[in-house]
Amino acid sequence: MKRKLAAVAVLSATALLTGVVQAGAAQAGPTPQAQGTQQLSALLAQANGQAGKVAHALALGGQEQLVAKDVVVDADGTRHLRYERTLAGLPVLGGDLVVHQKADGSTTAVDKAVGAELALPSLTPQIPADKAAAQATGAVQSTVGITVDEDEAPLTAVHQTGKAELVVWATDGNPRLAYRTTVEGERADGTPSRQLLVTDAASGQVLSTHEEVQTASGTGKGVFVGSVPLTTTQSGSSYQLKDATRGGQATYTLKNKTSGTGTLVANTTNSFGNGLVSNTESAAVDAQYGAAATWDFYKNTFGRNGIKNNGVGAASRVHYGSNYVNAFWDDSCFCMTYGDGASNTHPLTALDVAGHEMTHGVTSATAGLNYSGESGGLNEATSDIFGTMVEWYANLASDKPDYLIGEQININGDGKPLRYMDKPSKDGASADYWSSTVGNKDVHYSSGVANHFFYLLAEGSGAKTINGVSYNSPTYNNSTLAGIGRDKAAAIWYRALTTYFTSTTNYAAARTGTLKAASDLYGAGSAEYSAVAATWTAVNVN
Repeated sequence: MKRKLAAVAVLSATALLTGVVQAGAAQAGPTPQAQGTQQLSALLAQANGQAGKVAHALALGGQEQLVAKDVVVDADGTRHLRYERTLAGLPVLGGDLVVHQKADGSTTAVDKAVGAELALPSLTPQIPADKAAAQATGAVQSTVGITVDEDEAPLTAVHQTGKAELVVWATDGNPRLAYRTTVEGERADGTPSRQLLVTDAASGQVLSTHEEVQTASGTGKGVFVGSVPLTTTQSGSSYQLKDATRGGQATYTLKNKTSGTGTLVANTTNSFGNGLVSNTESAAVDAQYGAAATWDFYKNTFGRNGIKNNGVGAASRVHYGSNYVNAFWDDSCFCMTYGDGASNTHPLTALDVAGHEMTHGVTSATAGLNYSGESGGLNEATSDIFGTMVEWYANLASDKPDYLIGEQININGDGKPLRYMDKPSKDGASADYWSSTVGNKDVHYSSGVANHFFYLLAEGSGAKTINGVSYNSPTYNNSTLAGIGRDKAAAIWYRALTTYFTSTTNYAAARTGTLKAASDLYGAGSAEYSAVAATWTAVNVN
């Protein structure tokens, strides 16, 4: 990743608070949801108001424009403005950048996803849009019945093609005109598929494919969270699993269907489920609690007001399909969906599954890490890291927190977890350390490098027992690490994700970004900064 320093015109010095009013507090004025939306909207409006001056200061071309996607404001007034880029009105994939400014508006640094200049010989495609859409559909159809990704069931049908949209592809550092097409279908296990393909507008070559429905496969053994408090909404004589204190997030039952929002879970007693799978409300309790725990973790730990930081709660859908052994997050419906597992008796509603999948939404709303290569591994690791942190935050007696991923859903049928953060290779496929070929692995396995980094940074190396679980984490260079604690490690990762990572961040850039984050939070000469550097070296990222 190429970085460029530039002097940028000062933004308005008006200070805007990024905190939100505590839910449930008696107050006049806007609701927490509305207030969070207004604050973010005002910050985005400020950034968009200065986008032209920023583009000029960065020496972007006359046809290039910046569109604000997110703004982070530190306590000292430092601003981090995340922009997407367009060229002649066309979205530039790989054109995203983050401008870092002091409180007075002076720019200190710029992080670009790609440093290449946008110089296209023509903005006229050689292939018409309808042909491009057909080519994209054909590319997906050619994979029907074939297992392309070890973590996903093969496609069985392709039933819809989205319109081909003209874009500029710059992610690989070789800008060219391209089409972006959405092709929908269904997998053998019932999972909906929505693949986003980018094809060259001159040759039709597939440049990128990304499955937007991100899943965590597995089977469960029943209800996971035990007896927990729930915030509900009363409507007449009925109580609904709808939480007005957390952005209106609610849980719906699909009653074994595979489309639609479903039916809002409600009853007359304000007591839901009995812990048994046979009671259809029990899985809904897991889902509603998982969404609440994820919301609370992000809000109380980082001040983040919902997945998109706009005060809006996500929907959860339970009882998806029949015998559906999976769960997934879908950005298009802003919803989390759970199947009932084998024989419809093993719901996929474990807490770390909820935290993992909804974190994909956080990543999409911030860095937008591409779901392939090393950036895809970092995307998956981010979900593992914060899914784990949600588990530690909730600290349930029925689900003791650990550094194991999916330990309760028993996907392998032998009681073993999906992934291990202390030594990722224990799953038989994940990477413990970086190598030049790690980006060729499936993203669920290339994530091992970052998962290992996080565990080592939090807990240190060697054999130890934490919360009743035995770990033994090695290092690439046989170094001994002490660890700085999971809270500090998570703070550094979140700061890097929301402030320095871009869509193309790879492991080398993740090292740089987390070192900047550690410097921001604890100082360039701090023990935490040194620990981040030593820990990346311990997983062979130098």
